[in-house]
Amino acid sequence: MRTRSIIVDADACPVKSEIELAGRQFGVQVVLVASFDHRMKENPGVKVVQVDRSDQSVDLYIANQIKPGDILVTQDFGLAALGLAKGSICLTNRGQEYTNSSIDFLLERRHVSAKMRRSGKHTKGPKPFTEEDRKNFLHGLTKLLKYLQENENE
Repeated sequence: MRTRSIIVDADACPVKSEIELAGRQFGVQVVLVASFDHRMKENPGVKVVQVDRSDQSVDLYIANQIKPGDILVTQDFGLAALGLAKGSICLTNRGQEYTNSSIDFLLERRHVSAKMRRSGKHTKGPKPFTEEDRKNFLHGLTKLLKYLQENENE
């Protein structure tokens, strides 16, 4: 499977510069998808796609464009599930890979947490994003791109 591009759910992605760096290093096209509320600049090897402000516009655009072999970076479990179903490799903003075996658990946990919030219970949000998370993401993405590059013809 050949990597075509790195597609990024870019609205709240804290590692865009790390993705651009890795994309340049490995010669992989980066596509940043965000609403018009988030202004981003195209750079060499980086395409910016701006979509309308509605709630699911970024997710719908990505779901319609992603192809097998693409790498999707998102913190949205639902979008990751769609990416996996389409044969893409999906990573969190912290560098963990979503898998077919983990996504069901994550979606179920999200559903249970939403039910608890609707009933008035407080649930914990994600931990604050750290510099260590940033380094882990870049390391994980670089390792994945190197692996895909070395195994491109298999």
